[in-house]
Amino acid sequence: MNSRMIASALMSVTAGTAMMLFPSCEDGILGGIYDEPEEKSAYGFVQTETLVGHGTIYINTSQYTHWVYLDFQEATADSVNIVSGDPLPEQWDMAVHRYDVKTNGGSAAMTSWTDIEEFEDSGTMPGDAAFVSDIMTDDVIAVDMSGMMQGNIVYAEDWYNPELSKWLDVDTSTMPPVYTKSDNVFVLRLADGRNIALRLENYMDGSGTKGYMTIQYKTLTGEVEL
Repeated sequence: MNSRMIASALMSVTAGTAMMLFPSCEDGILGGIYDEPEEKSAYGFVQTETLVGHGTIYINTSQYTHWVYLDFQEATADSVNIVSGDPLPEQWDMAVHRYDVKTNGGSAAMTSWTDIEEFEDSGTMPGDAAFVSDIMTDDVIAVDMSGMMQGNIVYAEDWYNPELSKWLDVDTSTMPPVYTKSDNVFVLRLADGRNIALRLENYMDGSGTKGYMTIQYKTLTGEVEL
């Protein structure tokens, strides 16, 4: 076998291995710890320290037909097809569709901080009036974009949190759309009173494909100044 044939065989093996490292989000969301987005082979709570309630979440939200449901208490993530009517998880705190967010009876507020640790160390918290609850919408959650160029987009009626969804602005008035990420820390207030600081670190994978979100989070404890 000459050197060109050897190189071709090695490229085929490498390509096959790479495909095995990226399972479909529809088949479940697994755990793991990885340093760079392009090296991640799993989705969900990929870096978690349960004793202090903080870590990194990496999810695939590229499919318009799916919500990804997150449970911070159990550090689990479940991808649910909303078009086919898949059952929802019994317990969840927040869900993400593309970049849209809804809560399970919670609310959210944006802070002026851009670092979670510095925000927590400040001992401050947005006032109650700053927290925004979910609203019902029928013109935000797009589930079929195949007719976009003809102005025919299919939306699902669902809950939506307009405040937390500010973590990424997608301007579709131009083509291609313009993506503007917020670096601000957001506070998710759950229905049971827990406060979780969130920051969207990235909305693309290592190759630049959009719809792969890296989220930093930390459960806030102790006294805060309102």
